[in-house]
Amino acid sequence: MIAKCITSEREGRKVFYGAMISESVIALVWAAAGVAFYGTTELLSEALKGGASNTVYDISTGVLGTVGGILAVAGVVICPITSGDTAFRSARLILAETFGLEQRKIRNRLIITVPLLIIGGLLTWFAIVNNNGFQIIWRYFSWSNQTLAMIALWVATAYLMKKGKYRFGSLLTALPASFMTAVSLTYILIANEGFSLSKTVSYTAGIIAAAALLTVYCVFLLRGKKTE
Repeated sequence: MIAKCITSEREGRKVFYGAMISESVIALVWAAAGVAFYGTTELLSEALKGGASNTVYDISTGVLGTVGGILAVAGVVICPITSGDTAFRSARLILAETFGLEQRKIRNRLIITVPLLIIGGLLTWFAIVNNNGFQIIWRYFSWSNQTLAMIALWVATAYLMKKGKYRFGSLLTALPASFMTAVSLTYILIANEGFSLSKTVSYTAGIIAAAALLTVYCVFLLRGKKTE
């Protein structure tokens, strides 16, 4: 969505970097609020076992009172709703571009939107009827999010190399991409919601995959330098 809104690559740093900084500040505020409210990290961890939403409610109402608590909780609820709307819209546009389906007509939008909403509804139903449904979905979401970040880093690496920025530009994305490759693959292999393999097999596979991709990167890097 953002990529479709910015007019120049130069704006990417302000938008994406600024968003990450803002998100980290929000996380630090909630972490500080949690520790200050419960007193210690151990007590905060115990409170989180009852669910993050309950913890947010307790902190909000305990610090800000009823009215302030309602506003804080509303903010916590509204933000995920807007994020969900953006996610569905992004998914629709991605699928539309993939299948070459023009989106000016309402009919074409519904062809993609309705199945996406049905899938979202089924996932919501699963989260409600299963005691650990939300946690399971959240783990898959977290893994897919990290995997997407890994893919984006490798794509950025390939883009920078194609532009001829070999020495520093591509290296700044290739190293974290290699690390995220090991993390993403190791998790899905070792996790209960994944393949439930042993630590030895999972860690070994993750390291080998990361090393292999990094080796491929180095080969293309050296070839690129030779042609300069």
